[in-house]
Amino acid sequence: MATARRIRAFHEKSAHEKRTRVTLARLRRETHTAYSDATSLRLRAAWLYYNQGLTQKDVAERLGISRSTVIRMLDEAMKRSEVQIWISEGVDSCVELAIKLEKAYGLDEAVVVPAPRDDDADALAASVGLALGQFLSEVVQDGMTIGVGWGRTMTASLSGFRPPRRENCKVVSLLGGIVAVHQTNPIDYTWRLASQLGAECYMFLAPLLVDSITTKTALIEECGLKTIYDLAENLDLAVVSCGDIGPHSTSLSEGFISKAELDRLIRAGCVCDTMFNFLDEEGRSVDQKLNERVMSVDLDTLKKAKHIVLSSGGAHRALAIRATIRRIGCNTLITDERAAQELLKLAPTA
Repeated sequence: MATARRIRAFHEKSAHEKRTRVTLARLRRETHTAYSDATSLRLRAAWLYYNQGLTQKDVAERLGISRSTVIRMLDEAMKRSEVQIWISEGVDSCVELAIKLEKAYGLDEAVVVPAPRDDDADALAASVGLALGQFLSEVVQDGMTIGVGWGRTMTASLSGFRPPRRENCKVVSLLGGIVAVHQTNPIDYTWRLASQLGAECYMFLAPLLVDSITTKTALIEECGLKTIYDLAENLDLAVVSCGDIGPHSTSLSEGFISKAELDRLIRAGCVCDTMFNFLDEEGRSVDQKLNERVMSVDLDTLKKAKHIVLSSGGAHRALAIRATIRRIGCNTLITDERAAQELLKLAPTA
């Protein structure tokens, strides 16, 4: 397990237990980016306070400003994600769950974050997404071809994604988009991820769902999408999420499928939506014509990736996570403690 011992857990602890990194790439001369005096001063304050350990009073004296201004600047830097808190000590229960998940599901690495106090979906996505962003910041290397899905967790990962600039990388969108954007814009996610890496961006410019398999074939063969499928055959890294199937399904709430279609999927044994491919508990595709009309890279192609990262949280998604692992495999699982607990109950060796 090459990366297994890099398990990270994220939790609020006292200040002396935090190892804080201020994103100083913006201050590097090679970026050739001009910043306002206010932005520059704010970043200097954050650097002195977090990285050099000065007190707020010392920072104020060093910069010739009031302590109240320093407090305001530090708060603003945190809100802008110019400061990120990385906890290296870990939360014992999360680390223990991660190790058990690795053993139960044959993972290279599990990253388990504390669950939010309530069942707020946005808070959960933000927490798991932050861990995903920090993981990707560490593992992406020069020359990688990276395939990405999309969803709330994936979008939330951008807040924690602060990689060094990489050379000769490609970011490839693995599925089509939607006309009416609600919470998640797949094109925007792919583009922003590629931009932060300085990578070539390959966008899946097609609707998520088409009317027939004939239309799907025509779009792939005649409209330039074959490049996406060719790149997907040799991915170094595939980053995907998954959703559950039920009354609060993202596919339903975002208007991707109708209530009638959802009911048909449930009757057919569907428990999971992975890149808009609908799977049963064993990870088998549910025999529905809906699957044939989805504009996405085939899951059997996706499983060929050298390293697969699956990021999804919530106890209600445990069945979906297990089904996805059974279908495409998983090297790194990033989830929360409630999902981890349910996954261990579902594992034959738990």
